[in-house]
Amino acid sequence: MLKTAIVADYLKSRTNDEAAVSAIFLSGRAFPAGEETTLQVGGRALWQIVTELSERDEAELTAAYRRHGDLGAVAAEVLPERAGQGLAVLEVEQTFRQVAAARGPAVKAAIVRDLISRATPLEAKYIVKIITGDLRIGLKESLVEEAIARAYGGTPADVLVSVQRANMLLGDIGETVRLASEGRLAHAEMRLFHPLGFMLASPIESPEEGLSYFAEAAVEDKYDGIRAQAHVAKGEAKFFSRTRDDITESFPELPDALAGLSQDAVLDGEIVAWNYPAGHARPFSVLQQRLGRKKVSDKMLQETPVAFLVFDVLYAGGELVMDRPLRERARILDELLAAERKVIHHGDTESQRRRGKIGKQEKLAFGDTEDIPAARIIRAPASRVSSPGELEELFAAAQERGNEGLMIKDLDSAYTPGKRGKSWLKMKRELATLDVVVTAVEYGHGKRVGVLSDYTFAVWDTNKGKLLNIGKAYSGLTDSEIAEMTQWFLEHTLEDRHSEAQGFRRVVEPKIVLEVAFNNMMESDRHESGYALRFPRIVRLRPDKTAEEADTVERARQIYNQQRA
Repeated sequence: MLKTAIVADYLKSRTNDEAAVSAIFLSGRAFPAGEETTLQVGGRALWQIVTELSERDEAELTAAYRRHGDLGAVAAEVLPERAGQGLAVLEVEQTFRQVAAARGPAVKAAIVRDLISRATPLEAKYIVKIITGDLRIGLKESLVEEAIARAYGGTPADVLVSVQRANMLLGDIGETVRLASEGRLAHAEMRLFHPLGFMLASPIESPEEGLSYFAEAAVEDKYDGIRAQAHVAKGEAKFFSRTRDDITESFPELPDALAGLSQDAVLDGEIVAWNYPAGHARPFSVLQQRLGRKKVSDKMLQETPVAFLVFDVLYAGGELVMDRPLRERARILDELLAAERKVIHHGDTESQRRRGKIGKQEKLAFGDTEDIPAARIIRAPASRVSSPGELEELFAAAQERGNEGLMIKDLDSAYTPGKRGKSWLKMKRELATLDVVVTAVEYGHGKRVGVLSDYTFAVWDTNKGKLLNIGKAYSGLTDSEIAEMTQWFLEHTLEDRHSEAQGFRRVVEPKIVLEVAFNNMMESDRHESGYALRFPRIVRLRPDKTAEEADTVERARQIYNQQRA
């Protein structure tokens, strides 16, 4: 690939320090993935900086944004060329760290303003894109890994696996560059407390399809919570979301329940609101009360207890076990949790399933346990099936328990982070839903006249690498959620349109992901995507997903074609 070759040649032409920082920037980040460092500079602040430095009026910038749909591209067009402009990669990296360390939006904005004022318009374009997390130059971290292999390996295909593994273990593609340049990729060691990628599942439409891809399947309930990865070492435990954010503070009761593990470990599972007396998960709307909170009151801990349902292990006892088959990882997980007093273990065996107890999860999995509220960690029960009829029975039982459906997993599969293949499948039956990105918001009417409650949303055109609007919804969120999101949108507005024709409409940073349900899909020339949703409504906010994980136009097309079949 031409882009990969260009990046490889560039990396080889730089010093190790320059190549390391460049690899991070080319991956679309200001800092290594494993760091918790953030810039915390909003789109509105960047818009004001570009406005001031360009000496253009608001109308000119608005027109430029309409042409490009990207603040970085706007900066490249409107910022003036001046003598003495030009920045080195290490200089930008040093300034980013100054911004991250600064306290208060005014101080941060002043540092960023000075940085952009010293950059050429082209450099400013990419600085803004990195700050906003919207680089989009056709490179993903996986392609940067390929470039590293090409740059420093004699046979790139042989080296690429080592590069990918080192980057996964370190959580730092810059450090991976340094090891590759020194021929020391095999020396990369696992760094705990930086999240690894999550293995993803593909949707299926029927029990028959669920058993068509592999011979033996492990079947679990699909819980309506948030996916989480737990890192445990030396008496400390932390939890990370799919977006790789540290969410430990939102669930302060969970770390103590895992901190006593006999071995260091990385576990994969689902955090759910849990009804301990009844032994089942509560709706996601209950869990939402806990999300994003840095302080959780004793009252909330009591009224909204949570559990971590563990279903996989990635690392245990100083060894990465992701490459081992699921059947072996399940055994390792059972052994790891066996001595942990606070873990509720399931007694779910295939013989019990065969004796007609399929679906009695609450009895098999959660049994009679004294002091149940203290048991925060639950080994997610799994069954094995051999026929579509059994899968259908399990599916009905899962939905009776209030869960979303089923996860069907290949017992011979390795754990492959970030990949959505056919080794893990998910079976859900409900009104069609899409994960979409909010692109614009408007003030509501009636009791919502003072809040931003009407959301325009989009899906990805993967060929063009851009978001295309597909619909608009204003129902489904609670008043408190709307109030919270109004504040976020006000702070992350890119363009504020006040006109009689458009009303009070704000174009916002495309960062917020929603799950929306709808009755059916229609072809439409009203939206750029070419489709429109009939009776769309918001199911929930998806803070556990990044904008890049939202659905695509191709997914919308599949739903449309399925309706017509």
